[in-house]
Amino acid sequence: MQRRSTQGVVFVHSCPKALCQHVEWALERVVGAPVSLSWAEQPAAHGAYRAEVAWTGAPGTGAKLVAALRAWPMLRFEVTEEASHGNDGERMSYVPGHGVYRAPTSANGDLVVTEQQLRTLAATATSVEAFRHGVDQLLGAAWDADLEVYRYAGDGSQTTWLHQVV
Repeated sequence: MQRRSTQGVVFVHSCPKALCQHVEWALERVVGAPVSLSWAEQPAAHGAYRAEVAWTGAPGTGAKLVAALRAWPMLRFEVTEEASHGNDGERMSYVPGHGVYRAPTSANGDLVVTEQQLRTLAATATSVEAFRHGVDQLLGAAWDADLEVYRYAGDGSQTTWLHQVV
């Protein structure tokens, strides 16, 4: 029997220096292999560090990585998981005060809003402004607004690869 595999990226946008090693250990527990990230200062947050790491593993690994990183509510991070046979791609973001945002993604990385989500929003929105606000919620606008400055500060960063032990 062939095991299914997918890949993605963990972007740790903001992490206090004291937690950097703990983040690596948490990622190690999920992928079952040693992890050593290349941490760089995060210019968008004084005293914070950032790193990114590409990973390969079984479908669902992205959600496990998010669960592991949620142990530290002061982190800002994103995890992507590419689509694999029988599984949609996903983007998951965490921002302090907002919690986790999770949405399916298309092959080109766009967020996917489902027919049922749109029907529910159309049926419950009481005004055009409420509809616009609902679309923003479906697209994770609050997470994007918070993370954008951290993403921009990380352009051109080095990426490391993690491979899950199977």
